[in-house]
Amino acid sequence: MTQKFSYWDDLTIRENLDFVARMYGMPNRGEAVEKALEGLDLTQRANQLTGSLSGGWKQRLALAASMLHNPELLLLDEPTAGVDPLARRDFWEELHRLSDLGVSVLVSTHYMDEAERCHKLAYIAYGELLAQGTATDVVASQGLSSWVIYGEKLSGLNESLHGQPGVEQTVLFGTMLHVNGKDGKLLEQTLRTGTANTAFRMEKIDTSLEDVFIYMMKQSDDKAGAKP
Repeated sequence: MTQKFSYWDDLTIRENLDFVARMYGMPNRGEAVEKALEGLDLTQRANQLTGSLSGGWKQRLALAASMLHNPELLLLDEPTAGVDPLARRDFWEELHRLSDLGVSVLVSTHYMDEAERCHKLAYIAYGELLAQGTATDVVASQGLSSWVIYGEKLSGLNESLHGQPGVEQTVLFGTMLHVNGKDGKLLEQTLRTGTANTAFRMEKIDTSLEDVFIYMMKQSDDKAGAKP
């Protein structure tokens, strides 16, 4: 299933599925199409032109087409790009249902909340495997200590922390500033000094998968920039 929707806007959902079933040479394609429509809750929209569907419904159609021949392995390239949060949630529930039925599902994604839904992760950058394992394994592999600082107008504090002892990464999230570093004690000392006599409030937190992802990508970007 490709990232870019690759079916025909001027055909109905049923016609698209029937065409794909013919391409697979399926002798029982009528039965397979009806089963796919029911399985992805597409029956009521079966005669709707595909071009009039929202992004979420198009992704359902794409998944139904990919599953027509009952594959053992499903490859999905950023399947929820541009899809609203509710459609994303429903899509992932369907993927877990398929996984429970024994289908192996390989997904590429830039959304860390989606990555956390997977049984196993692998981070790849510039053709290099950076880390793999469960979400817990990947987070632990980087050994980052993490703090969050709450307050208003954090951009100034964010800039002042760059390059300070123990600070290896800062990431702004609205009224929160995540700060990460390998040396936990040194990082805490720097943050307490930097927030002393201010209205900012700091709190130690568990390192998130997104913190680790951003950290590893920055490390990888630095290495790539250093290559001749």
